Amino acid sequence: MFIPQAVFFEKNIEDYELGKNLIKKYKEKNVPFFEIENHNNIDELRKKENSEFKNLKRNLIIGVRKTHKYVENHKVSDFLVPYTSSGCTAMCLYCYLVCNFNKCSYLRLFVNREQMLDKIISKASQSERNLTFEIGSNSDLILENTITNNLVWTIENFSNTNKGMLTFPTKFDMVEPILNLNHNGKIIVRMSVNPQNIIKEIEVGTSSLKNRVAAINKLAEAGYKIGILIAPVIFVENWKFEYEELIKFLQDELFQTAKSKVFFEVIFMTYSYVHKMINADAFPEKLSLYDKDKMTMRGYGKYAYKKELKQEGEIFFRTLLQKYFPQNNILYIC
Repeated sequence: MFIPQAVFFEKNIEDYELGKNLIKKYKEKNVPFFEIENHNNIDELRKKENSEFKNLKRNLIIGVRKTHKYVENHKVSDFLVPYTSSGCTAMCLYCYLVCNFNKCSYLRLFVNREQMLDKIISKASQSERNLTFEIGSNSDLILENTITNNLVWTIENFSNTNKGMLTFPTKFDMVEPILNLNHNGKIIVRMSVNPQNIIKEIEVGTSSLKNRVAAINKLAEAGYKIGILIAPVIFVENWKFEYEELIKFLQDELFQTAKSKVFFEVIFMTYSYVHKMINADAFPEKLSLYDKDKMTMRGYGKYAYKKELKQEGEIFFRTLLQKYFPQNNILYIC
């Protein structure tokens, strides 16, 4: 369980059961508490230097989510849905939340979970078709569950509704709490994978490849719908060798139960000037992910791999997945 160095909290979290529980839990562990006006703008943290990024990640912010805007999505889900957390305790060097929150991409928990789930259930029930809601686009719910038990609570309270599906991605292997739940086939868990060298050096603070694949097998055996995100693809030196070894590892280690149902998503890395500056100060010993020879500008301060490299990557992944997983669907490569 994550024990923060400090908790910053909005006073009205005490109006919610989860808020009371979190206050009790961390006060029993003698974690210092600091009251704030707004979880989106904590001045003393925002003014920290980039070099303090790793230390900032040791804080926990607890508040009430006020924004509930759904964003249409046309990949695995129909809508990206604001849910019970934002940010993470891990420190992936490419984390897209850094683009939105800069160095303040620490873990924020939102205690008004009933309000958020009720809106999902209402939206699902009013639709003529079976909608899928992405509830983990801003966070990692497997990680968050180790603190709040929110994922267990969500599955238990959603599984018996008439319509709708929930989905979320994860880089963590702590899936045991959800294995014995009656999910009723309404939950799609998508495990993000990368070569172990990339996980170790770039996806700092996440579960190993071996443990992630073991978690996929457990989820498949428990009857969950499962997907694998090869994401983000990073064109490191010897990238073709690294990613073929990854796909061969999946083919060797996945149980037949998983192989029979898993689908794939492949996403190429995007990067930004903000990442570049924070990583240079906070992780000077780490590999620089910016490569001027392979990348091009995509919007203000953002970088993407050049078109011809992405086209080469798409052909490579389609060929390999067809070779090793010929019966499995590739939802998209982008």
